[in-house]
Parts: sequence; structure tokens; C-alpha cells
Amino acid sequence: MSRLRIHAFSISLDGYAAGPDQNLDNPLGRGGEALHEWFVPTHTFQRMSGKKEGTTGIDENFAARGFDNIGAWILGRNMFGPVRGPWPDQSWRGWWGENPPYHGPVFVLTNHARPSLEMEGGTVFHFVTNGIEAALSSAREAADGRDVRLGGGSATIRQYLNARLVDEMHIAIAPILLGSGEALFADMDLPRLGYEVTEYVPLEKASHIVLSRRT
Repeated sequence: MSRLRIHAFSISLDGYAAGPDQNLDNPLGRGGEALHEWFVPTHTFQRMSGKKEGTTGIDENFAARGFDNIGAWILGRNMFGPVRGPWPDQSWRGWWGENPPYHGPVFVLTNHARPSLEMEGGTVFHFVTNGIEAALSSAREAADGRDVRLGGGSATIRQYLNARLVDEMHIAIAPILLGSGEALFADMDLPRLGYEVTEYVPLEKASHIVLSRRT
């Protein structure tokens, strides 16, 4: 069976995946952009942005691993956009413009139905209203033997971790303090859930940690 993986999910030293005061113009919250200073210069990110250059090395290796053998994605609704409650219309089409970086099927968790949305580059957003396990089942079917990547946000990741559905998780801990915001591991006991550290690489802009679920 294909695995459910999380990659390049950046948090602060005090455990926040986004800073306080998030809004449409500042989706990562106050200070949140500093979480990704390790990722933005990499060749993987620059290529996603339509550029050819970018850094190589260990940060790039971790960034690139997140796209290896991925056949489908799962996102929480907040990762898709800032709209809350019932969809007022179909005008919001994501943060990424008409050619999102996913280039495949993406299953968005929501409580409010919406028709699938086909974008440029092969990305198709499907809106799932019947829970995390249904989204994972649909994503695995669409992935056709390849793995599924869980993109976040924090609340969605906590749901999948608490259900012991995540097989592998790469987090990048940035050497910054945000003080408040979205706490990734709030009220969680990862060892009890069966997760252990299987990789640890400290670098200047982030410490890369891989958690794996014991079978």
C-alpha cells in the first residue's frame, strides 16, 4: 500500500507552524516567512517558481525528497485558501495562481461541498466532505501505487497523526521564536502514537528531523 508522507513542514523552535495575526495578505502570520528561509533558495523551490537556478546541498536534498514518488496530495481547507464556512461562489482558486505546484490530484478537506476544480499543469482540486480517511482512500486510489503527500496545515496534520495514518514526517525546525500562532504538536504524545525520530540533520537555517511510525 502507498505511504502517507509529510515533507518540508517548517516550524519554529517553540513549535509554531505559522505566526500570529494571520490574514489574507499575511497567510503565514507575523514572522512566519522566516520559517522557510531554508527552503526558498533551493533548486526545488526555485523550479516551482519558474526559475532555473537554486541552491544544492542538504537543504535541497530534503526539499526534493518531498516530490519523489508522490502520486496525490491531501490539504486542509485552510491550506487551500482563507474562505471560511459555505463557499460564497467559485471565485477562490487557491493561493498559487492558475498553475499550482502540485501537478496532480489534490484532495481538500472541507465541510462544504464544491465541484472539482481543474487547473493548469495537471493539478485538479477535489473537495472531500466525508473525513480524513475518505480523503486518504481517494488519494491512494488516484495515486495508483505511488505515495500520498499530506501538505497541512497543522490541524489537519494533527488529525492524521492522532489516527496513526502518517507513515513518515519530515519537519524543518527553524532557529526562530514566534511566541504564538499555530502549534503543530499541541496536546500530542507522539511516542504513545508510535512515532520515533529516525533522522536528524542540524544545519544553519533549519534542523531537519524525520519521524517514522513504528509498525
